[in-house]
Amino acid sequence: MPGPGTELDSVLALSSSEPVWRLSADAYREEAAQRQYRPEWTWAARDRDGRVLARALWWGQSDSAHPLALDCLAVADEVPPAERAELAAALLEAGHRSFRETGAQAPPLYNLLRLPGSWRDDPAFVPAVAWRQEAARRAGLSVEVERLQFEWTPAERLPAAPERLVFSPEPDDEVFLDAMMRVAEGSLDAHTVESEAATGREATARESLEFYLDRPGKREWWRLAHTPDGALAGLAIPSATPYHRNVGYLGVVPELRGRGYVSEILAAITRFQAEDGADRVTATTDLGNRPMAQAFTRAGFRNTETRINFSAPV
Repeated sequence: MPGPGTELDSVLALSSSEPVWRLSADAYREEAAQRQYRPEWTWAARDRDGRVLARALWWGQSDSAHPLALDCLAVADEVPPAERAELAAALLEAGHRSFRETGAQAPPLYNLLRLPGSWRDDPAFVPAVAWRQEAARRAGLSVEVERLQFEWTPAERLPAAPERLVFSPEPDDEVFLDAMMRVAEGSLDAHTVESEAATGREATARESLEFYLDRPGKREWWRLAHTPDGALAGLAIPSATPYHRNVGYLGVVPELRGRGYVSEILAAITRFQAEDGADRVTATTDLGNRPMAQAFTRAGFRNTETRINFSAPV
């Protein structure tokens, strides 16, 4: 039966020949020391002899009350391929029930990480992704979005400094909330579109605002972008994770799109992070958001991996 991960060594020792990324035991222990992995977020399925057949490792920030994401789901090679989705789904459902019982409002999303861009053409990756997709759907994570991960390092060129926009701090969160609602209009981001349809533009923007306020990045990094005549052009929210700096959130108001302002805002974020000592700046965008992917490429970002995010409907 699925249950919380006990006898941690055997859980972390689960072996699988699938090419999908798995968290190492050393990395787990290092992050567990920071409370980013926890025993109550570490679940395993065992057979009657106690052998670990599957594991699910949920992750959160050090101060998180509930896990934020599932980032490692694996099944042992001895489990027949036809049975892997069912076993994994049962494990996820058990974990989700436990999180609800402790107050979580929704099941954490599942990040299937570090896929190559050509994973659909690789006969080793296709079945490994397929059973995870089916398990996620069975466990209620039926919204699937494929995303591209980008990275900038000092080895790449630094984008040119913005010349047409003026960037200024704004301490009032409500002003930023209004700006977020403006730039979200006509968004190509799948989560934004889904959330606005379900809860409305203001609730979606407030969710984003609260998300970035809760990240390790500092509020004083945030900037509004205006044209020289004072018109709002967009916003720039450099941010961070517990591991590295990232682009965070940026956008351009609908009436000023198509003028290259997104590149200026991205340049401002990248230059800020670099000048503040970042040795790595990451960013993600939906596979279908080609304009944003192109902006990252122009700014010197390199596409490093593909991810698939599974989440419950809003």
